[in-house]
Formats: sequence, structure tokens, C-alpha cells
Amino acid sequence: MLCIFPVCRDGLRLRLKASWAGALLEALGVEVEADLTHAVPGALLVANHISWIDIYVINSVLPAAFVAKEEVRHWPLIGWLAARNDTVFLRRGSRGHARIINQEIAEILDQEKYVAVFPEGTTTDGTHLLHFHAALIQPALAASRPVLPVAISYWEVDGTRSLAPRYDGDISMAQCTRAIIGRKKIVARLLALPVLGLSGEDRRQVAVAARAAICAGAGLPPPSNPPETPAGLPGAGQSGGRPTDSRSPVPAVSA
Repeated sequence: MLCIFPVCRDGLRLRLKASWAGALLEALGVEVEADLTHAVPGALLVANHISWIDIYVINSVLPAAFVAKEEVRHWPLIGWLAARNDTVFLRRGSRGHARIINQEIAEILDQEKYVAVFPEGTTTDGTHLLHFHAALIQPALAASRPVLPVAISYWEVDGTRSLAPRYDGDISMAQCTRAIIGRKKIVARLLALPVLGLSGEDRRQVAVAARAAICAGAGLPPPSNPPETPAGLPGAGQSGGRPTDSRSPVPAVSA
């Protein structure tokens, strides 16, 4: 199956991606509840980032291409799969490469497919949001494509917020996975929120609006800090000491 996936037609490949993601989550005991009322084809998905399973939660209902740092291309197996799975690889710190990446993303969006980014640039425990990096949103705005905020949250069967999927700090992937399968069931809620970026807003305005919408959608306190530009990208400022690389197998950072 891994060998035929890269040569499948787009429609079948997207269905397979959703099916495989759903099967993995089911094996982990994760049930996805998705509200896709506001989802539209060809949108840039902007999501909060909690766990390595976020990617599979998104792919199970909105199969997407993810933006990944260049190093992922060289990872054993994961890099091979990512390269054949519409992944857009980013070489940070290069203006010329940023323009190429923006064009690649625009071409995918113009095919009415989804591209997903995690504008926090790293993971949290799911109880708050970090700064949103506005530069991640620019490719969609430049291509006049909608930005779709997506709120992800995890819940225990008793209705309390679950911290089991967190993949932040010093938590390893193995520890995270053990915590997930140690629960009887975890509910992953994915809420697609009204699209942004089609009324002439600039990327910072969209980042602010997306962050506020995701906070509300995930049931988190309102954000109090403005979005930032990722450290290491053209025109970037200081990141306040926060990490800017996701720990997920396919971390998303863009220019």
C-alpha cells in the first residue's frame, strides 16, 4: 500500500489518507468529533498544535498537505512518505526559497486541496495558545485563497479536558503515545471556523482573528498577546525565547 499510494490519483489518495488516519486514531482509542460547517475547498488550514496526532486528526476529516521543515525530507521512512504525500518542505531563512514555497502552496490551493500549517510553530499542552506567526498565512493571501481556522481540543469521556495527547516540553513521542493508549477513550474535537482573508485583511490581521477564533473554538481563554513572525525567516524578529520548531513528525513552519 505504501508503494501504490504515491501513484494513486488525487481523489483516491485523499480518501486513503483519511482512511489511514482514521484507522490509526481508532487503534489509539481516539474518537474524532468534527464540525466542518465552515470548511471550504482550497483553503489554508490554520490550526493550534498539541500533539503528534493532530496531523492525523486533521487528515481523518480534511486530508491536507502539510508544510514541513526541510530536515524531515531526510528522516528514514517518514521523509520518504512525506515527500510522496504532497508535503511542502521549507528551507527557513531564505527569501528565494520562501517565494518558491509560496508558489507551491498556491498551486495546491488552486487545485481545491487543503494545505495545513501550525502557526504557533511548536506544541503546547492544549490549555493555551502561543503566538501565531503571521508569515505562515501569507501564501494563502497572496493567492487570494481563504484561510480556515481549525480548533483542535482533546477531551476525556467524563467531559474534562484531556492532557494525555500533549507532546510538549520534555515529553517523548513514546511517553505521549503511552499516555494516549492508557485512556479508555479520548475524544478529539475539530471545529472548522468561519474563513478569513477574503476581505483585504493583511496577514497580521488574519493571524490575530484566527488566533482569537481558535481560542474560542477550543474553549480556551481569550488571547492576550499579538502574533509574531517566526524566528529564522526573512524579516523575522525575536521570538521571545519560545521554540519555533514543532516536535511532530511533520512540523509545519512557513514563510
